[in-house]
Amino acid sequence: MSDVFDALAHPVRRKVLKLLRKRPMSAGELADKFDLAKPTLSGHFAVLKAADLVTTERQGTTIIYHVNMSVLEEATSALMDLAGMGKEKTS
Repeated sequence: MSDVFDALAHPVRRKVLKLLRKRPMSAGELADKFDLAKPTLSGHFAVLKAADLVTTERQGTTIIYHVNMSVLEEATSALMDLAGMGKEKTS
């Protein structure tokens, strides 16, 4: 989970996830949304992928990025638990 929170700490990576929540996008489409060098953006993609926040699909020479909502939801739930706003467990 710490990889997820590290990945979410950077505003560029949060913006990538926000864009991908609307629809899957190619690396090129995502690059058009940022004023960053492609190697820099590629590094952000690698961090998101390592944290399992995005998955990729190759279509020919194009890489399509998809947000992994289950990991994002798990991180949100963990934050809510930390803040005391999570569901109370009954055992």
